Order: sequence, then structure tokens, then C-alpha cells
Amino acid sequence: MCMVHSSGGVLPPASDQLKSEVNIIANMAQKTLGNHPVDWLHLAEDNDRIRKLIEACIPGFHDFNERLEQPGGFYLGNTAAQRIWMTENRRANVMSNPLPEQLIADQIKQQTAPEGTDIFTLQTLRSHDQYNTTVYGYNDRYRGVKGIRKVVFMHQEDMDKLGLNPEQEITLTSHWHDGSERSVSGFKAVAYDIPKGNMAAYYPETNPLVPLDSYGDRSFTPTSKAIAISIKTDSNSNAIKLS
Repeated sequence: MCMVHSSGGVLPPASDQLKSEVNIIANMAQKTLGNHPVDWLHLAEDNDRIRKLIEACIPGFHDFNERLEQPGGFYLGNTAAQRIWMTENRRANVMSNPLPEQLIADQIKQQTAPEGTDIFTLQTLRSHDQYNTTVYGYNDRYRGVKGIRKVVFMHQEDMDKLGLNPEQEITLTSHWHDGSERSVSGFKAVAYDIPKGNMAAYYPETNPLVPLDSYGDRSFTPTSKAIAISIKTDSNSNAIKLS
């Protein structure tokens, strides 16, 4: 951890029209902000220019371009590992925070969900063959799934309660205070060792279920680990073996 090294593509570009992420972002910034606060397109012409700005802004990145030429990159450092605490009192401060009195799913069930609807808490997660939203393969050796990503992991008792067979196709619908309908279909029900009332599925396939105005009180990050959902079976359910 804390190693900084360069990375590069190993395959030829799919097209000479293919743009880099830096180029795309720089053009978006230039169209939106003009040449302010920096000349975006000038930066996009050479990543060394971007790294020079990182060097000027973030501690630990001095001589960024030069040190990046070292085999294996360089160690950025971790003050906590050295028992150096960057706090006002220069000590490690341990805090506890109370759990919320009520989960989002419980709030939705009481306030906005249709009468008699079973509401569950869905968390979105990555597979083994995935880095952030980049999917490298359709296998997940962590959870024993092969060749498919549109799966929902749920407790066996929840499957029984909903009358679901293994790998039966289902539709997930999220519920929020705005009353908008957000659904994704064609997912397979998979029994898994997960607490009752909770379910899990991969993102970005389930990103459409996350309400834009559902976010953390202080972090403002999307509540992708606590989505209130209901389940219904798809009318044209087809079984696909997962392994």
C-alpha cells in the first residue's frame, strides 16, 4: 500500500478516434469553465504537467515526475503507520458514533411503501474481477459466481418468504420519498450467507436504483450500501446456471 507507480495500456487502441480519460475530462472542463483556473487542454497534452500541479498541491509528491521513473514507483508514506498523528493534539483520537435509530428501509416501509410490501436493504458491491466500475470478467471467486453479474445475494429465509426458487429471475425496485419508480430487471436470486432483510448486488448494474438525493449527512456520498428495495418475479423467468 501507499506505492505510487505509473500505469499504461497493454492493448492497442480500439480506434484512432478513442479519447483518453484525461482528454475527455479536460474538454468537459474547458467547455464548462474556459481556461480557468488552468488551461485544461494544455494540461491534457502532457501528463507531466498534471503531475507538476499535484506535486505543488499535495504533501509527499515532491519530485513526482522524477521519482515516478524509479522501477516500481515510490513509497508515498503513511504517517499513521509511523505513529505520527496529524491531529490538533498530535494523538490518535478514537471516537464512537451511535447507530441510527432507524434504517432507511424501515423509514420507507413506514412512510411511503405500498401497504403489505416487503422492504429490504440492498447494498451494492464489486466482484472479484472488478476495479471500481471497470469490469474485467464475469467471474467472482469470492462468492462462487461464474459467467454472470446480474445476481442478487439474499438469505435463504428471505427467498422462501418471497417464494423464490434458486436463480429465478426477479425485478428490483427501489423506494424513496420522491415516489419515483426506479427498477432493474433480469436479475437472478442467489441464496447466500447474508443477514435476513439484507441483500447485495453488483454495481454499476444496480446504480439506477440509487436516488440522487439519498446521501450521507456529512460525507454527501450516495447511500449505495443502504437502498430500500422490494422484489417481484419477472414474468418470463429463465434459469441460468451460475457455476
